[in-house]
Amino acid sequence: VQLQASGGGLVQAGGSLRLSCAASGRTFSSYVMGWFRQGPGKEREFVAAISWSGSRTYYANSGKGRFTISRDNAKNTMYLQMNTLKPEDTAVYYCAASSKTFLGVTLNDYGYWGHGTLVTVSS
Repeated sequence: VQLQASGGGLVQAGGSLRLSCAASGRTFSSYVMGWFRQGPGKEREFVAAISWSGSRTYYANSGKGRFTISRDNAKNTMYLQMNTLKPEDTAVYYCAASSKTFLGVTLNDYGYWGHGTLVTVSS
């Protein structure tokens, strides 16, 4: 599966953005999907994951209550709605796909990665 993230940009603190991840191929619905991010000078970290059906989701503490992950299997697309953004959310955001049956939270759980999209939150 090939992945392409989009929707990043510059936003003021407290604002919102919705990221999208478009996937190619017919088997998108069979993958667990996840969002990761890498801030300046930081390691890539887990943000959120969603099951193949969308019925299960899991979030890192940093995004709980502010971020919502979702997917539309008919459109081969995953989303990350980010609200109440903070300057510390500034990062390159990556989408990833996993063939595992659980909601992975580590980089090694995901075998497919897209190019990132930059989110910059100004104070």
